Amino acid sequence: MIKKLLFLVLIASMASCGSSRKAASGQIKNSNSYKYDPVPEATRIADYALGFQGTRYKYGGTTKRGMDCSGLIYISFMQEDIQLPRVSSEMAKEGYKIHTNQVNVGDLLFFRTNKRKRSINHVGLVVEIIPGKVSFIHSSTSRGVIVSSLNEKYWNSAYVMARRLF
Repeated sequence: MIKKLLFLVLIASMASCGSSRKAASGQIKNSNSYKYDPVPEATRIADYALGFQGTRYKYGGTTKRGMDCSGLIYISFMQEDIQLPRVSSEMAKEGYKIHTNQVNVGDLLFFRTNKRKRSINHVGLVVEIIPGKVSFIHSSTSRGVIVSSLNEKYWNSAYVMARRLF
């Protein structure tokens, strides 16, 4: 039992697209925001991405059969004819940097989940803003495509920056 647990912890720590200790309660069906209305393209992109909730993780994947974190973002933006680089570290150079308290639906959140490397290796898409909470969709190696909160200790400590493309 302990060997199995240690093995699972080791696998989770080697994740290229990060992992989440827990999912946000319930599934978010549509994006929304309390600060200001996002541009229509941002809402459509977020809603499209939300349609992939439950899809398993697959390195390099971009379909319902499996996808990684950057694949989810890449295909979601392609739905609006917005071409992004395929990997999260390159996506992190697109658009412009914004402060965390300025994020809205459609913005990208970037993370460094491997503490031994200094490069960004995970990306998520903001799908909901409620007072005191930023929810984002991403593909976790351990749970597939899920919605998580930036308030979760794991994601908050791995968070690097937010960027806006619109």
